[in-house]
Amino acid sequence: MNRTLLLAAARFALCAVLFCASLILFACRKDEQPVLPDAKASDSPKEHTATSPKYQCPMHPQIVSDAPGDCPICNMKLVPISSQEGPSSAPSPALPGLAPLVISAQHQQLMGIQKAVAQTIEFAGTIRTSGRFTFDETRVHHIHTRYEAYVEHVFADFTGKAVRKGEPLVSLYSPDLLAAEQEYLLAVQSQRSGPVASGKVSFNLVEAARQKLLLWNISASDIAQLERRGKPSRTMNLYAPGSGYVLAKTAVHGMRVKPEDSLFDIVDLSRLWVLADVYEYELPRLRLGQIATVTVPYWPERSWAGHITYIYPSVDPQTRTIRVRIEVDNAKAELKAEMLANVTIAVSPRRALVVPDDAVLETGTRKLVFVASSDGRLTPREVKTGDRAERKFEITAGLSEGEQVVLGATFLVDSESRLQAALQAMAAPGTVTQVDGGDTSRGQPSQSGSHAGHGGR
Repeated sequence: MNRTLLLAAARFALCAVLFCASLILFACRKDEQPVLPDAKASDSPKEHTATSPKYQCPMHPQIVSDAPGDCPICNMKLVPISSQEGPSSAPSPALPGLAPLVISAQHQQLMGIQKAVAQTIEFAGTIRTSGRFTFDETRVHHIHTRYEAYVEHVFADFTGKAVRKGEPLVSLYSPDLLAAEQEYLLAVQSQRSGPVASGKVSFNLVEAARQKLLLWNISASDIAQLERRGKPSRTMNLYAPGSGYVLAKTAVHGMRVKPEDSLFDIVDLSRLWVLADVYEYELPRLRLGQIATVTVPYWPERSWAGHITYIYPSVDPQTRTIRVRIEVDNAKAELKAEMLANVTIAVSPRRALVVPDDAVLETGTRKLVFVASSDGRLTPREVKTGDRAERKFEITAGLSEGEQVVLGATFLVDSESRLQAALQAMAAPGTVTQVDGGDTSRGQPSQSGSHAGHGGR
């Protein structure tokens, strides 16, 4: 038993010694700095030809080598980089934070990069949006009385009924109106039977009684009929001031009405409004009087022409759109209120330099394009834009006619440009570590930000 315990203890001690020796050996290798026998202190990236292949650490781009090997920081395998597309081949960034790129035609095709030419054209375009029909608010009539009365009979007896101008809407009984009629008849009778000397006074009384009836909205024809009849009428009709449709009705038989009560709302549908929503960036292209073409989804072959008569003074905070009003004739009553409409607003043409809208990258503080040259170089450039229409941006500064711009992969190119600019900043003099001969040598940068856990053996 004692012998077995002694053998087990000896084996455990031997394993512990071997494990400690392995840790010490591994630490020594990590701190070791291999020195190339043929390396010279004067070696630098500038001494290598542009055509020689370069190798770079994926995690530490400042580590550049002329031969395959391992990164001295994280022991990852160095990967080849093209001499034409390496970070040291591109010139200084044309814009802060961005660097020109040199991408081969094959890689451009793989990235989905397309090109377009900046050209001067007749830039007119149209503004397409949606809207809805609504009543012309200037053609809505609210029917009131100018005296207290009671409803005797309703002629416009349902909502939506078509009425014509001068057609009776309701018959009213009013004690005040009945007394005013009697006053008028007495004045007329006094004028006819009185002496000649009092004729002028009687005329003034008749005219005053007549004006009172007119101010109460009694028509001249009703007054003439009252005079011919010679006795007051118990009821008096209220007539439609214009043709249209009964939009709202509150009058019912027997109700008492006051001057502030609205009995009917009548709207004229011979002209309608179209309320269209336009995005705020299109506001500079809108003008009063612009021609607009209106269509409806269910009747695409028909169109109605109108004009912009008003641009509302505020922006909808939810949709960030501005409402414009277009007036459209509807003499045949083919259009109805609250119908949906498609609106096309014509914009006056002018000569302008334009590029496709997806070629312009909006960063929030500036607008960028990438100008493509014949040697495959993509150069970032800041531009100023004007109007936007028909999927095109007007360029007011920053581009010349005939220059090619990148489209189709703008965000990808922008990301690569920013990455290359960052690599150039890291590869500034004094921060690049050159590795030759397949072996590795440490450079000047601190390893405080290194990822020593990536790769390794």
